[in-house]
Amino acid sequence: MKTIAELLRHLARPGVLELALISGRTPLVKMGGGFEVVDDGILTTEGLNTALQVLVGESRAASISEKPSQWALRIEGLGPVVVGALRRGDVLNVRVVRNEQQAAGAPTPPPTPRSTASTPAAPSSPPAPAPASPRPGPAAAPPATPAASRPAPSTGGLSTRSPRSSGVQILPPKGETPEPPPEPQPPPPAEPAVEAPPSGPRIVVRPGSARDLSMLLEDARTVGASDLHVVAGRPPLFRIVGELLAHGEPMPPEAVETLLLPHVPARLRPVLDRDGSCDFSLDLRHAGRFRVNVCRQRTGYKGTFRLIPREVPTLESLGLPADIAKATHHHQGLIVVTGPSGHGKTSTLAAIVDIINRETTHHVLTVEDPVEYLHPRKKALLSQREVGTHTKTFASALKGSLREDPDVILVGELRDTETVRMALAASETGHLLISTMNTPSAAKTIDRLIDLFPPGDQAQVRMTLASSLRLIVSQRLLPSADGQSLVAAAELLPGSVALGNLIRDGKTYQIPSLQQRGKGLGIVRFDDSLADLVRAGKTTLEIARSYAESPDEVEAMVTGKRPGAPPEPPPPGDGARLLSKMGNLLNRKGATP
Repeated sequence: MKTIAELLRHLARPGVLELALISGRTPLVKMGGGFEVVDDGILTTEGLNTALQVLVGESRAASISEKPSQWALRIEGLGPVVVGALRRGDVLNVRVVRNEQQAAGAPTPPPTPRSTASTPAAPSSPPAPAPASPRPGPAAAPPATPAASRPAPSTGGLSTRSPRSSGVQILPPKGETPEPPPEPQPPPPAEPAVEAPPSGPRIVVRPGSARDLSMLLEDARTVGASDLHVVAGRPPLFRIVGELLAHGEPMPPEAVETLLLPHVPARLRPVLDRDGSCDFSLDLRHAGRFRVNVCRQRTGYKGTFRLIPREVPTLESLGLPADIAKATHHHQGLIVVTGPSGHGKTSTLAAIVDIINRETTHHVLTVEDPVEYLHPRKKALLSQREVGTHTKTFASALKGSLREDPDVILVGELRDTETVRMALAASETGHLLISTMNTPSAAKTIDRLIDLFPPGDQAQVRMTLASSLRLIVSQRLLPSADGQSLVAAAELLPGSVALGNLIRDGKTYQIPSLQQRGKGLGIVRFDDSLADLVRAGKTTLEIARSYAESPDEVEAMVTGKRPGAPPEPPPPGDGARLLSKMGNLLNRKGATP
C-alpha cells in the first residue's frame, strides 16, 4: 500500500484536480475526464484516520463527524491545498484538492467530502460538491520523530511514513476558511505565513484558533518548540532552538484570560489571586504533558508552558556521558545536577531515575513541584509526590520520607537552607539523594551548598559534603552545528578522596586545579566537553567559544595549536642561511680573548 506522501504526489501530475480517499475503496484521483484508480489497495478506516492525523493533527482528526470539516494547508512541493473530511458510520471520507488559484494569489472554493451514499460507484463518476463547515484552528504538521517520541499507531492498511522522509514536507496551515453562507462562497485569501527559523516549518496562528489551547499546544510540539508563551496583548510565542518567535496575531487580554483560567486547578485559584502566580502540570489527551506557570503582569495574564516529552529520555538520547550511570550504583550519598534554568536538568534527573527504575528493585520516592515526567512501572517501586497536592513543602516531604523506607529520594530542587539540611541528613542515613540546583559550575555548586548555612554550621556541612558527595553534573544546552536543535555539554565532578580533602579543608578554590589533572578520577571539564562536541561535528567552534570558560583553550584543543603561540616562521632560504652563518662567525670572533 502506498504511503500518504506517495499518494499526495499524484496531485503534482498534470491534469489532476483532487485526491479522493474513502475507507473501503481504492485511492482515486480526479482528472478532467473522471476518476482514476492510483493504487489497488483497499483503504481501511483506521489507516485513513492515521493518515488524516499526519495531515491535520490528532486533535483535529478526532473531531471529525457527519458535519463536513475542512482545513487549508501548505505542503512543500505542492503549495496550498485544502483538506476536507467527514465521517458517517464506519466510513471516513477525505478529499485533498491542490489550490492552484490560491497559490497564484486568487481565492478558490475548498473541497468538501461526500458520504458513501453520494460517492461514485465507479471511478468515472465524479462526486457532487457540497458546502462544508470549517473547523477552527490551524492544522498541525506531522509530529517530529525524536528518540523519545511515542511509537507509531497501527496504520490498518495505509502506510503513513512521515512525508518528510519521502521528500514531501507537510507544513502547518496557511490560513482558515470562514463559515460559508447558505450559498457557497469563496474564502478570503490566506494570510502570508510568518517565517520560522530554518529549523522548523512555517506556521500561522489566528486569534480565533488560539482560543483552543489544546490545538495551540499541539502546534508548539509539532514545530519542535521547547516552550509556549501566551501573553495578553502579544501573539503566541514559541521558543525554538533557544529563540522566542512570534506567530500569528496579538491576543486580547480577555481572550488570554478565557484561555488560561479554566485550566488552573481549583486548589491554586486562591494562590493565583493572592500571590499573582501559580505552577502546575497539565496533561492533555492529544497535546501531551506540560509544566505550566500562570501569572498576572502589566497587560493581563500570561501563561508559560514547558513541553515535556512523551517518553522518559535516556542519557544516550540526551547526549550525556554514560559515566553518569555509575553514580546510581551507590547505596547512599548525594548526586546534584546543576545548570542554568531551562537547560535540561529535569530531563537528566528523569534519565537517572529511569536507570534505577529499569535496573534495580529499589523504592524511589520523588518530591517535585510539579510532577513532570510520569515514570512507568518497571522493576523499581516509584512514589511520585507533588508539592502542594501531596505535601506542603520539600522540607516536610523529606522529613516524612525517612519513615517511608525509600532507597532513593529525588528532590526537584534544593531551594533553601532547610531543604538542603534535610537532604544532607538523608544522604548520610543510607539513602541516595538526587536533586538539582541553578548554579553555573560544579565548583560553584559546592560553594553554594556551604554558603547557604550560617558560619557556625559550615564546618559540619563541609564534613558531610566531603563524605557523602557522589557526583555533580553541570550541563548547558547550546545550538547544534546546523542550528536545528540543541546539544548538551556536561561537566562531571565525581566524589573522590582528593575532592573530599579540598572540601573538608575549605580549599574549594583549588577544585579547578584538581579538574585539570583529574581525568583519571573520571573528571570531565566543561571545556573538554565543548571541544569533543566540536570535533564530533555536533556544534561549531564559534558557538563553543561563546560558551567556554577559556575560549582560547577550547580552540587550541580543537585545532591542536598552543593558545597565544605566534605563527611559525617560514623555512629559511639560502640568503637567510648565509646571514645566519655570518652572525655565528662574528659572535665566535667577538668572544675570543
